Amino acid sequence: MNAFARTIAAGSVRALVLFLTVFALAGACPDLFGQETGNAADSNATRLRDKYESLKPQLSHNPFHRELYLESAETDSSLKGDIYAVVDYPFATVKDALADPSQGPANWCDVLILHLNVKYCRPSTGGGTQLIVNVGRKVEEKLSSTYRVQFNYRSAAASAGYFQVDLDADTGPMSTKDYRIVLEATPVGSGRTFLHLTYSYGYGMAGRLAMKTYLSTIGSDKVGFTTARDPSNGQSEYIGGVRGLVERNTMRYYLAIDAYLQALSSPPGKRLDQRLATWFDATEKYPRQLHEVDRDAYLTMKRNEYRRQQNPE
Repeated sequence: MNAFARTIAAGSVRALVLFLTVFALAGACPDLFGQETGNAADSNATRLRDKYESLKPQLSHNPFHRELYLESAETDSSLKGDIYAVVDYPFATVKDALADPSQGPANWCDVLILHLNVKYCRPSTGGGTQLIVNVGRKVEEKLSSTYRVQFNYRSAAASAGYFQVDLDADTGPMSTKDYRIVLEATPVGSGRTFLHLTYSYGYGMAGRLAMKTYLSTIGSDKVGFTTARDPSNGQSEYIGGVRGLVERNTMRYYLAIDAYLQALSSPPGKRLDQRLATWFDATEKYPRQLHEVDRDAYLTMKRNEYRRQQNPE
């Protein structure tokens, strides 16, 4: 390893890996920029329902034991992943919680804080709505030792049968750029909603080297959910690398959204504890990919971080 690589491994790689770990959700989505017209929203609702119909076999038969389909892809300069899922909540409930221009940003912070590496999230309305997010290690730590990123939040489309929410950040650490997080949804009958959670980002040479360093050291034994045939033995194995990283966190964020929506039926004073317990228990159903800390440690850490999150920094 040359001097540049050692420098990255010693420090700079940590900021990049934390950032990619937290915000690896997946993909690109149409109409990211500009408010949609009614016709555009109707067109996207039709497109998303068509996707739901085409994925019915995969949604019904998969290793996740829930209606969910996950995929990922990478190129020399970008990473992309997608998660499609059916949730057992009415479309109006999901839309009001996550796409409302006034309450949506704060609610998204309540979703994001469930992730192990998210240490703080607050909405800010100065010059447009932003989410101020701090990411760090999987243990309690001071905000001064975490990495802060600002995501622009926008409710891009909202109609009786479709919504789309966009979060974007122009830059991240170590030459990463063009972060795009998108959630779109449409009703599919029987009080259920079809979600498409997406994420994509680009990166340069320093970013590629940082990820390579991480994945050859502390991340070398981590895997995703997709299986591929190993040509050396002919057996199916879980994929690793950056695609595995994306897939793990795509699942973590889907479970965070699901936990948030599930808790809405509880009294307000009990929702936080229910969200935390639901999220942790759900991740433990996939221990090979998602287990990191024990339950008590997670619950204690997140209660403390949530209290800190209520006070603007």
